[in-house]
Amino acid sequence: WVQEEAPDVLCLQETKCGAPAVPPEVRALPGLPHQFWASPEGRPGYSGVGLLARHEPLSVTYGIGEEEHDREGRVVTAEFPALFVVAAYVPNAGRGLSRLPYRRRWDAAFRSYLARLDARKPVALAGDLNVAHAEIDLRHPRANRRSAGFTPEEREGFGALLASGFLDSFRHLYPALPHAYTFWTYLGGARRRNVGWRLDYFVISRRLEGALCDSKIRSRVLGSDHCPITLYLAL
Repeated sequence: WVQEEAPDVLCLQETKCGAPAVPPEVRALPGLPHQFWASPEGRPGYSGVGLLARHEPLSVTYGIGEEEHDREGRVVTAEFPALFVVAAYVPNAGRGLSRLPYRRRWDAAFRSYLARLDARKPVALAGDLNVAHAEIDLRHPRANRRSAGFTPEEREGFGALLASGFLDSFRHLYPALPHAYTFWTYLGGARRRNVGWRLDYFVISRRLEGALCDSKIRSRVLGSDHCPITLYLAL
């Protein structure tokens, strides 16, 4: 699928491995020679993100500049001439919402980080953001009011990000499209029945609105409990 899609930038989340353990078939993906990997300190098999690019970035940074968050290996940022591309895997609020206080701190810190980038040049954020923003973004909203990924706190955190100068590219283009999901649990035939959540996003600086061509959910692509998404920008 990656070869058919032929992206200029490929962002991967929850890779669960550091750079030395990246499979050789990923290393050898044609057209993506510039590869950057973040992984948590001392926790193999947890978290991790990758950013692979067709063209060499001007610069690459890891994390958001705060030790509490950066040790989990959740963010890689590549600077290109026209924009920053941020690959992120946002922390889950956890079973029983045990990490919700941490998630709220993360949301505030990450929002500040993106705003600092946006002050320099436009931003395209790609990632598993672990939140379904609105009721339309999951199949059973009433049953999940206090489930990780749909708490009022997490939804408000995402809303605050959008209010600070960013667009949810998919909902901007398809504001009323129902049953558009990117994640399905492996249990109970959820994917076959399309009982899912939209947790994966391209969030872009509002001033990139004129460059936004399309934002697609590739729900037919298998191989994970998430599916890929694709962003088209005319830069």
